[in-house]
Amino acid sequence: VQLQAYGGGLVQPGGFLRLSCAASGFTLENYAIGWFRHVPGKEREAVSCNSGKNGKTFYADSVKGRFTVSRDNAKNTVYLQMNSLKPEDTAVYYCAADDPKYYGAMGYWEVTGRCIANAFDNWGQGTQVTVSS
Repeated sequence: VQLQAYGGGLVQPGGFLRLSCAASGFTLENYAIGWFRHVPGKEREAVSCNSGKNGKTFYADSVKGRFTVSRDNAKNTVYLQMNSLKPEDTAVYYCAADDPKYYGAMGYWEVTGRCIANAFDNWGQGTQVTVSS
């Protein structure tokens, strides 16, 4: 089971990026996926949680209306489209998968309403997003 997040970079305020989270060794459609971000010195922040199969999605208030999660099951990849980026979006972004053995493709987050990092078992390496002029 392996996840790889990529697509970060340097972008000006108001710009956009699309992060990708590619899975190998398992079928991503069967897993809930979380996107999290971390700034050194701050707590890790939940950006979004997305259920497999039904596509239900949670977005943090800080990104709602600007970020969108989508999936390409044929490519076994989940995307995080980030528009209207702000300097405060600068962080290392991680994707993570929730093992469906407990909560199925919905994941812990949909069953409990809590999009939290501890619910996710498998993590990819982070990708740096820097929003600066």
